[in-house]
Amino acid sequence: MSASRLPERAPCAAAIMPSSTSDAAEDAGTTRPAGRPAHGSAALVGAGPGAPDLLTVRAARALGRADAVLYDALLDPAVLDLAPPHARRIDVGKRCGRHAMNQAAINRLIVGLARQGLHVVRLKGGDPFLFGRGGEELDALRAAGVPVEVIPGVTAACAAAASLQVPLTHRDMARSIHFITGHGSDGTVPAHDWAALVRAGGTIAAYMAHRTLPAVAAALVAAGLDVATPAVAVESASRAEERHVLGTIATLPALLAASAPSGPTLVLIGAVIGLAEAGATVEARLAA
Repeated sequence: MSASRLPERAPCAAAIMPSSTSDAAEDAGTTRPAGRPAHGSAALVGAGPGAPDLLTVRAARALGRADAVLYDALLDPAVLDLAPPHARRIDVGKRCGRHAMNQAAINRLIVGLARQGLHVVRLKGGDPFLFGRGGEELDALRAAGVPVEVIPGVTAACAAAASLQVPLTHRDMARSIHFITGHGSDGTVPAHDWAALVRAGGTIAAYMAHRTLPAVAAALVAAGLDVATPAVAVESASRAEERHVLGTIATLPALLAASAPSGPTLVLIGAVIGLAEAGATVEARLAA
C-alpha cells in the first residue's frame, strides 16, 4: 500500500441556496450581450477529473463562447478562467453533503438563461453522461426546445488508471470494464447484480463508494469474488493532491477508512490493479 498525505483543508462553508430560481437568474445577470441571437443555446461540458490540462480543446472552446457558466464543485479555478470576463459564473455544486441548488432548479436555470439568448455552459466534473445527471439536464433542454451540445470529458476511472499506470482492460486479465455507483439517491448501496459482475470478470470502477465500500466489498465477496482480488482507492484523481490506497477487496475498506479521504474518491477492483507499481507514489511518477 502506498499513501501520500493530503495537506490540511479548510472547513467547507455551507452553500447558500437562492430563494428561487428566478432570484438566481437575476443574480446571475442575464442581460443578453450585444450581437447575441434572441434564442440562446446550451452546452453540457465535461470538465474532466480536475486537472485543467485534461480539459478537451472542444470544452475550452465552449467555455470561450460562454455568457454564463454553471459549474460543479471541486473544479480547478483555472478552468473557469477560460470563460470570457463578461460571463457570469454560478456555483451549483455539492460540498460537504450540501447542494448549492437542487437538480430541478439547475434545470430551470439553464433553460431560463438560454431563453434569454445566452450561451450557457453547464460545466460538470468528469463526463456529463457518467453519473453526472447530464441525461436529466439534456431532457429538460430538449423539452424546452433549447439547442444543446454535449461535450465529453475524461472520466475519473480513466484518470485514476493513467496515474497508477494500470490498464482498465487487458487481453490476458480483464476483457471488460464495469462502471457502477457506490450509492443511490438514498445514500445506500444500489441493488446491483453482484453475481453477474463477479461472473463477468474484468475491472469494476465504483464511483462515490468510499463511504459504502464495506457494503460493496461484502456484496462482491458474498457473490463469489476472491478476497485476494486487488483493489485501490484513488482520491482526487489527476489533481496535485491525488493519493491512493492499495490493498485487496478484503483489506481496502479498513485501509480507506483509516486514511479518511476528504476529496472525491474512486475505487478500482480487479486483477489489473495488481499491475500497479509496488511502493511507487503518484508524486514520484509525476515528478519523473
